[in-house]
This record gives sequence, structure tokens and C-alpha cells, in this order.
Amino acid sequence: MNLQLTSGEIQEFQQLLANDTSAQQALTTLQQHNGNLETTFDALWQEKVGKTDYSQGKKSLLQLTLDEIRAEICGDDGLRGKIKEYTNNPGSASLFNTIIGSLVAVAAVHGIPIDGA
Repeated sequence: MNLQLTSGEIQEFQQLLANDTSAQQALTTLQQHNGNLETTFDALWQEKVGKTDYSQGKKSLLQLTLDEIRAEICGDDGLRGKIKEYTNNPGSASLFNTIIGSLVAVAAVHGIPIDGA
């Protein structure tokens, strides 16, 4: 995976997020890595928590994170499985609430802000 932003795209984000200090710091790091999201993600991670060994099959930390999120959302043991259960028994409102709660929890663990309401 080689995700990359152009300098113009980075500048657009800098303007949109002008009042967000942490976003500006991340965008500066992104510029230092020529818009490469994977190396930027790794650099920000290392800055935040220090270097850790996450080299499973030489995947980047970003790719490992995306794989985990995909498994939680699309896997039968994750959100997808709960949605299947709900569609088999739509009268179960508590099950639907569990689905929403699971989605919010998975997002929170991965730093994605989602409002459960």
C-alpha cells in the first residue's frame, strides 16, 4: 500500500484545520515525509509511544491497524456478525444497541471519534 497526498492536498488540510494544533503538527510531519501516509503514521506512532516491534510479515503499522479495523467491522465475530444476528431477529432492539455500542467502541480504540447517539 502506498498512500500519498500531494503538497496541494496537504495545504488544503492545513487551511481547513488551521485552529487545530495537533492536526498542524501531524500535517507538518506529513510534509516532512513527502505526503507518504504510511511513513508519517509510523513516525507519529513512534513519537507518541516509542518504537515497538510490529513487523508481522513486514507490514507497516498502518497496514496492521487497517487489517484489525477491517476484521472488527467485516468479520463474523465483529460488527458484521452482530448485524447478521439483528437482521435475523429485528425485534431485538437491545441487539441493535449492542451493534452501535460495538462500532463506537472499536472506533474509540482506534482513535476514530464516533458519536453513539
